[in-house]
Amino acid sequence: MSRSRRYLAIVLLVVAPAPAALGQDEDWLDRLGASLSWANDDGSLRARVSGSLELDLYHTPEVRADLRFSDEETLFAPRLCLFLDGQAGTRTYGFAQVRIDTGFDPTDESLEARFDEWALRLAVLDAGHLNLQAGKFATVVGAWTRRHHAWENPFVTAPLVYEGLTPMWDRRATVSIPQVLRRAHVVPLSPSEGVALDKHQRLPIVWGPVYATGAAAAGTVGRFDYAFEVKNAALCARPESWEPDERPWDTPAFGARLGWRPNVMWDLGLSAARGTYLTPGAADLLPPDTSAHNHRQDVLALDAGFAHRHLQVWAEIYGARFTAPGVDDLDTLSWYIETKYKFTPRLFGAVRVNQQLYADVDDPASGTIAWGRETWRLDLALTVRFTPHVQVKVQYSPQREEPSPEGLTHAFAAQFNARF
Repeated sequence: MSRSRRYLAIVLLVVAPAPAALGQDEDWLDRLGASLSWANDDGSLRARVSGSLELDLYHTPEVRADLRFSDEETLFAPRLCLFLDGQAGTRTYGFAQVRIDTGFDPTDESLEARFDEWALRLAVLDAGHLNLQAGKFATVVGAWTRRHHAWENPFVTAPLVYEGLTPMWDRRATVSIPQVLRRAHVVPLSPSEGVALDKHQRLPIVWGPVYATGAAAAGTVGRFDYAFEVKNAALCARPESWEPDERPWDTPAFGARLGWRPNVMWDLGLSAARGTYLTPGAADLLPPDTSAHNHRQDVLALDAGFAHRHLQVWAEIYGARFTAPGVDDLDTLSWYIETKYKFTPRLFGAVRVNQQLYADVDDPASGTIAWGRETWRLDLALTVRFTPHVQVKVQYSPQREEPSPEGLTHAFAAQFNARF
Protein backbone atom coordinates (compact mmCIF):
# COMPACT_ATOMS: atom_id res chain seq x y z
CA MET A 1 0.00 0.00 0.00
CA SER A 2 1.33 3.46 -0.87
CA ARG A 3 2.13 5.90 1.91
CA SER A 4 -0.74 8.27 1.01
CA ARG A 5 -3.28 5.43 0.97
CA ARG A 6 -2.01 4.17 4.31
CA TYR A 7 -2.48 7.64 5.84
CA LEU A 8 -6.02 7.79 4.43
CA ALA A 9 -6.85 4.39 5.89
CA ILE A 10 -5.58 5.47 9.30
CA VAL A 11 -7.82 8.54 9.30
CA LEU A 12 -10.86 6.58 8.17
CA LEU A 13 -10.46 4.10 11.02
CA VAL A 14 -11.13 6.93 13.45
CA VAL A 15 -13.61 8.98 11.44
CA ALA A 16 -15.78 6.01 10.46
CA PRO A 17 -17.65 5.67 13.79
CA ALA A 18 -18.87 9.28 13.70
CA PRO A 19 -21.52 8.99 10.96
CA ALA A 20 -22.99 6.03 12.80
CA ALA A 21 -23.50 8.29 15.79
CA LEU A 22 -25.63 10.59 13.65
CA GLY A 23 -28.17 7.85 13.12
CA GLN A 24 -28.69 7.37 16.84
CA ASP A 25 -30.94 9.33 19.16
CA GLU A 26 -28.96 12.50 19.89
CA ASP A 27 -30.68 12.93 23.26
CA TRP A 28 -29.52 9.70 24.90
CA LEU A 29 -26.23 11.23 26.05
CA ASP A 30 -28.21 14.13 27.53
CA ARG A 31 -30.35 11.65 29.41
CA LEU A 32 -27.25 9.79 30.57
CA GLY A 33 -25.76 13.03 31.88
CA ALA A 34 -28.96 13.90 33.74
CA SER A 35 -29.06 10.44 35.33
CA LEU A 36 -25.53 10.96 36.65
CA SER A 37 -26.43 14.17 38.52
CA TRP A 38 -27.73 14.28 42.09
CA ALA A 39 -28.86 16.95 44.56
CA ASN A 40 -30.59 16.88 47.92
CA ASP A 41 -33.99 18.49 48.48
CA ASP A 42 -32.77 22.00 49.22
CA GLY A 43 -29.91 21.90 46.72
CA SER A 44 -27.21 22.48 49.32
CA LEU A 45 -25.46 19.24 48.32
CA ARG A 46 -24.79 18.46 44.67
CA ALA A 47 -22.77 15.88 42.76
CA ARG A 48 -22.30 15.07 39.10
CA VAL A 49 -20.39 12.45 37.13
CA SER A 50 -19.39 13.21 33.54
CA GLY A 51 -17.04 11.60 31.10
CA SER A 52 -15.13 11.70 27.84
CA LEU A 53 -14.23 8.84 25.51
CA GLU A 54 -11.16 9.57 23.36
CA LEU A 55 -9.86 7.29 20.62
CA ASP A 56 -6.54 8.65 19.38
CA LEU A 57 -4.53 7.43 16.42
CA TYR A 58 -1.00 8.65 15.64
CA HIS A 59 1.17 7.92 12.63
CA THR A 60 4.77 9.14 12.86
CA PRO A 61 7.13 7.59 10.28
CA GLU A 62 10.22 9.19 11.89
CA VAL A 63 10.97 9.17 15.63
CA ARG A 64 10.34 12.50 17.32
CA ALA A 65 11.44 13.73 20.74
CA ASP A 66 7.89 14.02 22.07
CA LEU A 67 5.64 12.42 24.69
CA ARG A 68 4.44 9.49 22.58
CA PHE A 69 6.19 6.23 23.34
CA SER A 70 5.97 3.34 20.91
CA ASP A 71 8.33 1.29 18.77
CA GLU A 72 5.78 1.29 15.94
CA GLU A 73 5.06 4.02 13.42
CA THR A 74 1.32 3.78 14.12
CA LEU A 75 -0.02 4.05 17.67
CA PHE A 76 -3.63 3.60 18.81
CA ALA A 77 -4.28 5.14 22.25
CA PRO A 78 -7.82 4.84 23.69
CA ARG A 79 -8.80 6.75 26.84
CA LEU A 80 -11.85 7.03 29.07
CA CYS A 81 -11.95 10.02 31.44
CA LEU A 82 -14.46 10.13 34.29
CA PHE A 83 -15.00 13.38 36.19
CA LEU A 84 -16.67 13.79 39.57
CA ASP A 85 -17.76 17.26 40.69
CA GLY A 86 -19.34 17.89 44.09
CA GLN A 87 -20.49 20.96 45.96
CA ALA A 88 -21.54 21.52 49.58
CA GLY A 89 -23.19 24.87 50.18
CA THR A 90 -21.81 27.90 48.38
CA ARG A 91 -18.21 27.73 49.56
CA THR A 92 -17.00 24.13 49.31
CA TYR A 93 -16.30 22.36 46.04
CA GLY A 94 -14.47 19.14 45.24
CA PHE A 95 -13.49 17.38 42.03
CA ALA A 96 -11.72 14.26 40.85
CA GLN A 97 -10.65 12.74 37.53
CA VAL A 98 -10.13 9.04 36.82
CA ARG A 99 -8.49 7.93 33.58
CA ILE A 100 -8.47 4.51 32.00
CA ASP A 101 -5.84 4.41 29.25
CA THR A 102 -2.48 3.00 28.20
CA GLY A 103 -0.54 5.58 30.21
CA PHE A 104 -0.68 9.27 30.99
CA ASP A 105 1.10 9.85 27.69
CA PRO A 106 0.20 7.72 24.63
CA THR A 107 1.98 4.36 24.70
CA ASP A 108 1.47 0.83 23.40
CA GLU A 109 1.19 -0.61 26.93
CA SER A 110 -1.85 -2.34 28.47
CA LEU A 111 -4.81 -0.39 29.83
CA GLU A 112 -4.58 0.95 33.38
CA ALA A 113 -6.76 3.06 35.68
CA ARG A 114 -5.53 5.98 37.82
CA PHE A 115 -6.68 9.02 39.74
CA ASP A 116 -5.08 11.88 37.84
CA GLU A 117 -6.83 14.65 39.78
CA TRP A 118 -8.50 15.05 43.16
CA ALA A 119 -8.85 18.27 45.09
CA LEU A 120 -10.96 20.24 47.54
CA ARG A 121 -11.60 23.97 47.04
CA LEU A 122 -12.84 26.45 49.64
CA ALA A 123 -14.18 29.91 48.78
CA VAL A 124 -12.77 32.02 51.62
CA LEU A 125 -14.03 35.37 50.34
CA ASP A 126 -17.17 36.21 48.40
CA ALA A 127 -17.18 37.19 44.71
CA GLY A 128 -14.23 34.89 44.03
CA HIS A 129 -11.68 37.18 45.65
CA LEU A 130 -9.91 34.28 47.42
CA ASN A 131 -10.15 30.52 46.92
CA LEU A 132 -7.94 27.94 48.61
CA GLN A 133 -7.36 24.52 47.06
CA ALA A 134 -5.46 21.40 48.08
CA GLY A 135 -4.95 18.06 46.36
CA LYS A 136 -3.62 16.88 43.01
CA PHE A 137 -4.54 19.22 40.17
CA ALA A 138 -3.30 20.98 37.03
CA THR A 139 -0.71 23.73 37.33
CA VAL A 140 -1.77 27.37 37.55
CA VAL A 141 1.19 28.37 35.34
CA GLY A 142 0.40 29.39 31.77
CA ALA A 143 -2.91 29.27 29.95
CA TRP A 144 -3.06 26.04 27.93
CA THR A 145 -4.01 23.89 30.93
CA ARG A 146 -7.40 25.64 31.07
CA ARG A 147 -8.28 24.12 27.67
CA HIS A 148 -6.16 20.97 27.56
CA HIS A 149 -9.03 18.44 27.67
CA ALA A 150 -9.95 16.84 24.36
CA TRP A 151 -13.26 18.64 23.89
CA GLU A 152 -11.74 22.13 24.35
CA ASN A 153 -8.41 21.50 22.58
CA PRO A 154 -8.80 22.16 18.83
CA PHE A 155 -5.82 19.85 18.18
CA VAL A 156 -5.10 16.22 18.96
CA THR A 157 -1.69 17.05 20.46
CA ALA A 158 -0.37 19.65 22.89
CA PRO A 159 1.81 22.63 21.93
CA LEU A 160 5.52 21.90 21.57
CA VAL A 161 6.40 23.53 24.91
CA TYR A 162 4.16 20.99 26.71
CA GLU A 163 5.41 17.86 24.94
CA GLY A 164 8.71 18.53 23.17
CA LEU A 165 11.56 16.72 24.96
CA THR A 166 14.72 18.68 25.76
CA PRO A 167 18.17 17.07 26.31
CA MET A 168 17.75 17.40 30.11
CA TRP A 169 17.62 14.15 32.08
CA ASP A 170 16.13 13.76 35.55
CA ARG A 171 17.34 10.26 36.44
CA ARG A 172 21.02 11.13 36.21
CA ALA A 173 22.70 14.42 37.08
CA THR A 174 24.22 16.61 34.37
CA VAL A 175 27.96 17.02 34.87
CA SER A 176 29.41 18.55 31.67
CA ILE A 177 28.59 20.28 28.40
CA PRO A 178 29.87 17.36 26.26
CA GLN A 179 27.46 15.11 28.14
CA VAL A 180 24.56 17.48 27.36
CA LEU A 181 25.46 17.56 23.66
CA ARG A 182 25.59 13.76 23.51
CA ARG A 183 22.15 13.59 25.12
CA ALA A 184 20.90 16.11 22.56
CA HIS A 185 22.36 13.94 19.76
CA VAL A 186 24.04 17.05 18.42
CA VAL A 187 27.71 16.05 18.96
CA PRO A 188 27.92 13.50 17.48
CA LEU A 189 24.90 14.08 15.26
CA SER A 190 22.67 11.02 15.12
CA PRO A 191 19.50 10.12 13.17
CA SER A 192 16.08 9.64 14.73
CA GLU A 193 16.89 6.06 15.71
CA GLY A 194 19.40 7.44 18.19
CA VAL A 195 16.81 9.81 19.63
CA ALA A 196 14.51 6.85 20.29
CA LEU A 197 17.03 5.21 22.61
CA ASP A 198 16.75 7.78 25.39
CA LYS A 199 13.28 9.32 24.97
CA HIS A 200 12.24 7.91 28.36
CA GLN A 201 15.09 9.81 30.04
CA ARG A 202 14.36 13.28 28.73
CA LEU A 203 12.21 16.14 30.05
CA PRO A 204 10.02 18.78 28.38
CA ILE A 205 9.77 22.34 29.67
CA VAL A 206 6.25 21.59 30.94
CA TRP A 207 4.95 18.02 31.18
CA GLY A 208 1.39 18.46 29.90
CA PRO A 209 -1.01 19.85 32.53
CA VAL A 210 1.33 18.84 35.43
CA TYR A 211 -1.13 17.17 37.84
CA ALA A 212 1.29 17.46 40.77
CA THR A 213 0.23 17.40 44.44
CA GLY A 214 0.07 20.51 46.59
CA ALA A 215 -1.96 23.58 47.48
CA ALA A 216 -2.95 26.78 45.72
CA ALA A 217 -4.53 30.16 46.38
CA ALA A 218 -6.35 31.95 43.58
CA GLY A 219 -8.88 34.71 43.05
CA THR A 220 -10.14 37.63 40.99
CA VAL A 221 -9.98 41.31 41.85
CA GLY A 222 -11.55 43.59 39.28
CA ARG A 223 -9.92 42.92 35.92
CA PHE A 224 -7.03 41.02 37.48
CA ASP A 225 -6.82 37.38 38.52
CA TYR A 226 -4.02 35.69 40.41
CA ALA A 227 -2.94 32.19 41.38
CA PHE A 228 -0.08 30.81 43.46
CA GLU A 229 0.81 27.17 44.09
CA VAL A 230 3.20 25.07 46.16
CA LYS A 231 3.64 21.53 44.87
CA ASN A 232 5.85 18.49 45.20
CA ALA A 233 7.15 18.49 41.60
CA ALA A 234 8.54 20.97 39.08
CA LEU A 235 6.80 21.80 35.81
CA CYS A 236 9.07 19.41 33.90
CA ALA A 237 8.65 16.47 36.33
CA ARG A 238 7.33 13.19 34.91
CA PRO A 239 3.80 11.97 35.87
CA GLU A 240 4.91 9.33 38.39
CA SER A 241 6.55 12.17 40.34
CA TRP A 242 3.19 13.90 40.81
CA GLU A 243 1.89 11.41 43.37
CA PRO A 244 1.95 12.70 46.97
CA ASP A 245 4.30 9.96 48.21
CA GLU A 246 6.78 9.99 45.32
CA ARG A 247 8.80 13.11 46.14
CA PRO A 248 10.10 14.48 49.45
CA TRP A 249 8.69 17.83 50.48
CA ASP A 250 12.11 19.25 51.34
CA THR A 251 12.41 20.43 47.71
CA PRO A 252 8.99 22.00 47.00
CA ALA A 253 8.16 23.60 43.65
CA PHE A 254 6.55 27.02 43.35
CA GLY A 255 4.43 28.51 40.58
CA ALA A 256 2.38 31.67 40.08
CA ARG A 257 0.37 33.49 37.44
CA LEU A 258 -0.95 37.07 37.32
CA GLY A 259 -3.66 37.67 34.73
CA TRP A 260 -5.23 40.82 33.31
CA ARG A 261 -8.44 41.08 31.29
CA PRO A 262 -8.57 44.61 29.84
CA ASN A 263 -11.86 43.79 28.09
CA VAL A 264 -14.01 40.83 27.09
CA MET A 265 -11.81 40.03 24.08
CA TRP A 266 -8.38 39.88 25.71
CA ASP A 267 -6.81 37.73 28.42
CA LEU A 268 -3.13 38.37 29.25
CA GLY A 269 -0.93 36.61 31.78
CA LEU A 270 2.54 36.50 33.32
CA SER A 271 3.75 33.29 35.01
CA ALA A 272 6.84 32.16 36.91
CA ALA A 273 7.92 28.85 38.43
CA ARG A 274 10.85 27.19 40.17
CA GLY A 275 11.44 23.57 41.12
CA THR A 276 13.95 20.73 41.35
CA TYR A 277 14.06 18.52 38.25
CA LEU A 278 16.05 15.53 39.53
CA THR A 279 14.20 12.43 40.69
CA PRO A 280 14.74 11.40 44.34
CA GLY A 281 16.81 8.42 43.18
CA ALA A 282 19.17 10.66 41.19
CA ALA A 283 19.39 13.14 44.07
CA ASP A 284 20.53 10.36 46.43
CA LEU A 285 23.53 9.69 44.16
CA LEU A 286 24.82 13.27 44.17
CA PRO A 287 28.25 14.05 45.69
CA PRO A 288 28.24 15.24 49.33
CA ASP A 289 29.08 18.82 48.36
CA THR A 290 25.91 19.29 46.29
CA SER A 291 22.18 18.63 46.59
CA ALA A 292 18.97 18.55 44.58
CA HIS A 293 18.52 22.26 45.31
CA ASN A 294 21.42 22.93 42.93
CA HIS A 295 19.61 21.21 40.06
CA ARG A 296 16.74 23.62 39.39
CA GLN A 297 14.36 24.53 36.64
CA ASP A 298 13.40 28.22 36.53
CA VAL A 299 10.60 29.30 34.21
CA LEU A 300 9.21 32.65 33.10
CA ALA A 301 6.22 32.70 30.73
CA LEU A 302 3.85 35.10 28.99
CA ASP A 303 0.44 34.14 27.61
CA ALA A 304 -2.21 35.95 25.62
CA GLY A 305 -5.70 35.04 24.47
CA PHE A 306 -8.02 36.86 22.06
CA ALA A 307 -11.57 36.05 20.99
CA HIS A 308 -13.85 37.88 18.56
CA ARG A 309 -16.89 36.39 16.89
CA HIS A 310 -15.76 33.17 15.13
CA LEU A 311 -12.01 33.69 15.72
CA GLN A 312 -9.92 32.68 18.73
CA VAL A 313 -6.18 33.22 19.09
CA TRP A 314 -3.83 32.00 21.83
CA ALA A 315 -0.11 32.49 22.27
CA GLU A 316 2.48 31.58 24.89
CA ILE A 317 6.21 32.05 25.23
CA TYR A 318 8.24 30.12 27.81
CA GLY A 319 11.80 30.81 28.86
CA ALA A 320 13.35 28.02 30.94
CA ARG A 321 16.73 27.68 32.62
CA PHE A 322 18.16 24.40 33.89
CA THR A 323 21.02 24.70 36.38
CA ALA A 324 23.62 22.18 37.52
CA PRO A 325 26.85 22.70 39.51
CA GLY A 326 29.91 23.12 37.29
CA VAL A 327 27.83 23.46 34.10
CA ASP A 328 26.83 26.65 32.27
CA ASP A 329 23.20 27.67 32.72
CA LEU A 330 21.23 25.79 30.07
CA ASP A 331 18.61 28.16 28.63
CA THR A 332 15.85 27.32 26.19
CA LEU A 333 12.98 29.34 24.72
CA SER A 334 9.75 27.86 23.33
CA TRP A 335 6.72 29.63 21.90
CA TYR A 336 3.58 28.98 19.91
CA ILE A 337 0.74 30.92 18.29
CA GLU A 338 -2.53 29.07 17.82
CA THR A 339 -5.67 30.15 15.98
CA LYS A 340 -9.09 28.53 15.77
CA TYR A 341 -11.79 29.62 13.36
CA LYS A 342 -15.39 28.43 13.41
CA PHE A 343 -16.49 28.07 9.78
CA THR A 344 -19.92 26.75 10.80
CA PRO A 345 -21.36 25.67 14.16
CA ARG A 346 -20.07 22.15 13.39
CA LEU A 347 -16.84 22.77 11.48
CA PHE A 348 -13.66 24.29 13.00
CA GLY A 349 -10.20 24.81 11.59
CA ALA A 350 -7.04 25.43 13.60
CA VAL A 351 -3.44 26.38 12.85
CA ARG A 352 -0.57 26.39 15.32
CA VAL A 353 3.04 27.46 14.78
CA ASN A 354 5.56 26.15 17.35
CA GLN A 355 9.24 26.77 17.82
CA GLN A 356 11.88 25.82 20.40
CA LEU A 357 15.30 27.48 20.55
CA TYR A 358 18.40 26.67 22.62
CA ALA A 359 21.12 29.01 23.88
CA ASP A 360 24.73 28.56 22.80
CA VAL A 361 27.22 26.83 25.08
CA ASP A 362 30.99 26.45 24.84
CA ASP A 363 32.13 22.93 24.01
CA PRO A 364 35.89 22.19 24.12
CA ALA A 365 35.66 20.04 20.97
CA SER A 366 33.06 21.86 18.86
CA GLY A 367 33.32 25.46 20.01
CA THR A 368 30.18 27.54 20.46
CA ILE A 369 27.09 25.47 19.71
CA ALA A 370 23.39 25.31 20.66
CA TRP A 371 22.87 22.71 23.40
CA GLY A 372 19.81 21.18 21.74
CA ARG A 373 18.17 20.60 18.39
CA GLU A 374 16.23 23.73 17.51
CA THR A 375 12.76 22.70 16.40
CA TRP A 376 10.07 24.25 14.22
CA ARG A 377 6.66 22.58 13.94
CA LEU A 378 3.42 23.46 12.18
CA ASP A 379 0.12 21.89 13.32
CA LEU A 380 -2.93 21.94 11.03
CA ALA A 381 -6.19 20.53 12.37
CA LEU A 382 -9.82 20.21 11.35
CA THR A 383 -12.67 19.39 13.74
CA VAL A 384 -16.12 18.17 12.71
CA ARG A 385 -18.65 18.34 15.55
CA PHE A 386 -21.47 15.97 14.59
CA THR A 387 -23.59 16.54 17.69
CA PRO A 388 -23.19 18.46 20.97
CA HIS A 389 -21.53 15.28 22.29
CA VAL A 390 -19.55 13.80 19.38
CA GLN A 391 -16.66 15.25 17.38
CA VAL A 392 -13.79 14.04 15.19
CA LYS A 393 -10.43 15.74 14.61
CA VAL A 394 -7.69 15.17 12.06
CA GLN A 395 -4.24 16.76 12.26
CA TYR A 396 -1.12 17.05 10.13
CA SER A 397 2.18 18.24 11.63
CA PRO A 398 5.33 18.83 9.54
CA GLN A 399 8.45 19.45 11.64
CA ARG A 400 12.05 20.43 11.08
CA GLU A 401 14.97 20.14 13.51
CA GLU A 402 18.40 21.75 13.22
CA PRO A 403 20.81 20.06 13.15
CA SER A 404 19.22 16.83 11.98
CA PRO A 405 19.96 14.42 9.13
CA GLU A 406 16.24 13.84 8.51
CA GLY A 407 15.25 17.31 7.30
CA LEU A 408 11.48 17.83 7.19
CA THR A 409 9.46 15.09 8.94
CA HIS A 410 5.72 14.47 8.92
CA ALA A 411 3.20 13.23 11.48
CA PHE A 412 -0.52 12.54 11.32
CA ALA A 413 -3.10 12.20 14.08
CA ALA A 414 -6.83 11.64 14.37
CA GLN A 415 -9.23 11.57 17.30
CA PHE A 416 -12.79 10.45 17.92
CA ASN A 417 -14.21 12.13 21.02
CA ALA A 418 -17.58 11.57 22.70
CA ARG A 419 -18.54 13.26 25.96
CA PHE A 420 -21.41 12.75 28.39
